[in-house]
Amino acid sequence: MSVSTPSPVTDEQIERANASGLMPVVFVHGLWLLPSSWDRWAAVFEEAGYTALTPGWPDDPETVAEANAHPEVFAHKKIGQVADHFAGVIGQLEKTPAVIGHSFGGLLTQILAGRGLSAASVAIDPAPFRGVLPLPVSALKSASPVLRNPANYGRAVPLTFEQFRFGFANAVSEDEAKELYETFAVPASGAPLFQAATANLNPGTEAKVDTTNPDRGPLLIISGEKDNTVPWAIANASYKRQQRNPGVTEIVEMPNRGHALVVDSGWREVADKALGFIKRFV
Repeated sequence: MSVSTPSPVTDEQIERANASGLMPVVFVHGLWLLPSSWDRWAAVFEEAGYTALTPGWPDDPETVAEANAHPEVFAHKKIGQVADHFAGVIGQLEKTPAVIGHSFGGLLTQILAGRGLSAASVAIDPAPFRGVLPLPVSALKSASPVLRNPANYGRAVPLTFEQFRFGFANAVSEDEAKELYETFAVPASGAPLFQAATANLNPGTEAKVDTTNPDRGPLLIISGEKDNTVPWAIANASYKRQQRNPGVTEIVEMPNRGHALVVDSGWREVADKALGFIKRFV
C-alpha cells in the first residue's frame, strides 16, 4: 500500500489547529466531491469555537476545474489507503478531533472512530461496511455507473448530469441540481465502490468497521429521507451494527433530503444537526 503525505494545505491546517488550542473538527468528503464541499460547514464550526480541517483524499486537486481536467489522479484510491491517510492527519493533531464525514467519508469516519481516533463522530448518509446487508434497488442504480464495468475498478469515473441527478440531487429542483453538478461534481475512484459492494463476500475487506471498540466515542448517523444512494435501509442497518458499542449511538432522518444534503440549499440544517451533536460531547 502506498503511503501518502498530507498536502501543503493540510499541513497548514494542522499547524493552525495545534496553535489555536481549540478542539479540532476533521471533515471527510466522499466520492465525486472535493474538500471545498465542506467550506461553508468549516465556517459554521469555526464560528462555534472549533478549529476546522478539510483534508483531501491523497492527490486531490484543489479545484473542480483541475479535477475535471485531470481525472486520472483519482484512480486506484482504496478505502484502506484513504483511511490510513486521514489517520496520519489526525495523528499530527495535539487533541483528538471530532470527525464528520459524508457518503464514503461517512464510512471512513466510522473506520477512524473504530480505531479510537475520534472524540465524537457524525456519519452522514454513510456508505455501507461489512455486515450491513440491505441492498435497495436505488443504491444499486446509483452505483451502476461504476459497477457495471469491472475495468472501472482501476479507473476514475465521472458522473453524467443525469447520473448525478439520480444519485445526489433527486430531492432538489432541476436548476439547483445543475448548479450543484457544475459547482461540486468531480470524477471518483471506482475501487471503493467495488470494495463496498463485495464487503460481505470478503472477510479481508478494507470496507469494515470495528463497531465494538469502547474507545469509539459517541456516534451520530444522519440519513436523508429521499437519498437514493444510501437509503434509510442502509443507514439504519449501519446504526444497528453500531449499537453494539458501549458508547452513545444515535440516528436521525432529515425529511425530504437526498444525498446532496451536505452541499444543497438546505446544508445549514444538516450542519446545525451535526454541530449540536458534537457540542454535546466535545
